Amino acid sequence: MRRAGAVAAVVAGVVLVGITAATVFTGNESTTVAPSPVAAAPVAPGDQLTVSIAKAQQILQGKPNDWATWAVLGSAYVQKARVTADPSYYPKSEGALQKSLDLHPDGNDAALTGMGALDNARHEFGKAADLARQAQAINGYGSTSYGVLADALIQLGDYDGATAAAQRMLDLKPGVSSFTRASYDLELHGRTDEARAVLQKALDDSTDALDVAFCRTYLGELAFNQGDLDGADKQYTAGLALTPDEPNLLLGQARVQAARGQDDSAVASYQHVVDLRPLPASFVEYGQLLESLGRTAEANVQYALYGTAQQLFTSNGVRDSLTGALLDANRGEGDSAVAQGRAEYAARQNIDAADALGWALHAAGRDSEALPYAQQATALGTRNASFLYHRGIIEQSLGMTPQARATLTSALAINPYFSPLFAPKAQQALTALGGPE
Repeated sequence: MRRAGAVAAVVAGVVLVGITAATVFTGNESTTVAPSPVAAAPVAPGDQLTVSIAKAQQILQGKPNDWATWAVLGSAYVQKARVTADPSYYPKSEGALQKSLDLHPDGNDAALTGMGALDNARHEFGKAADLARQAQAINGYGSTSYGVLADALIQLGDYDGATAAAQRMLDLKPGVSSFTRASYDLELHGRTDEARAVLQKALDDSTDALDVAFCRTYLGELAFNQGDLDGADKQYTAGLALTPDEPNLLLGQARVQAARGQDDSAVASYQHVVDLRPLPASFVEYGQLLESLGRTAEANVQYALYGTAQQLFTSNGVRDSLTGALLDANRGEGDSAVAQGRAEYAARQNIDAADALGWALHAAGRDSEALPYAQQATALGTRNASFLYHRGIIEQSLGMTPQARATLTSALAINPYFSPLFAPKAQQALTALGGPE
């Protein structure tokens, strides 16, 4: 599974309402930007974001030139888009943040940081990095801007720069937001035990229900990605006990059910996930489960829904060819997959884009061209079974039998459940090569 495939997964923040300060949220933390009296009332975790937006709107009715509250509202809209999977909030966010900058063009690091988070959400990672650096030039102690920068640099493939930004964020403000970014940085470099320890620290420091859910989600994902179904299930169950119907936790639970062969439960869980949060990638993943069960017509419905959802995101400024490249490659539409893969790789040379382009070239029958990209995708040390599966199949297609056998052995050793559709194909390919090394 690709935690890096959508920046929203990394910048999955919680918007809370401050008692005496207008607060900008672009990650799991807040940055106080200016005093603004707001009375807070106890609310359920799922209502906090709605309340924060409503309070900002109420303030602006009486104080339309309150640049700080415009920044609050703009950043909250970014989070609203993430929570609801409704990208129509992105233009609203842009409008609010630009209003803040128009009212206060100099020294407005809060709005610049919010704009950076918005550009990350829209997959405009170069712009996001530039905006984060502009915010840091104004306020070098604003930890949130370093989180935005770390997220952008990961997507751009500047892993050393991302590590430095995450470390700076951690130095400035140890907490859930910085710990989770540090954990992801460690995971990318294959240091999964350390990543788990840092995520556990983040969980231990969490008091808000949605922060706990976030930590449980990625502790579960870490466990699942290493083939630990019991460990993953424990995290997802604990998270759902506190935040029922949280889609990321439900998605993790659906993956565990599919891996355990609990087909009916998995199908029902995936359907619930896409009903709650209709993200394009979730439709594809659900479709792949249905396809693995031989329910091809139903799978095609989910793939069509992916296309509809993706059009909605595109119309609201989100640029993303990654999921489409992989989907088309998996369905044998090589030329379309290559076109999308090249577009994605041109925008960001990270391991996800390299993997997608390599797999697309394989689907187009261009394995000699595909291999360097597959090698790039696996060079960082990330323990990603899907990446290794793609590389192993490409090596097999090139007649590199010893290398393919070793690569596919590694993929299935890391996580034999990495995909209900492709893990069995990895096993079949490995068997054809003579079995595990």
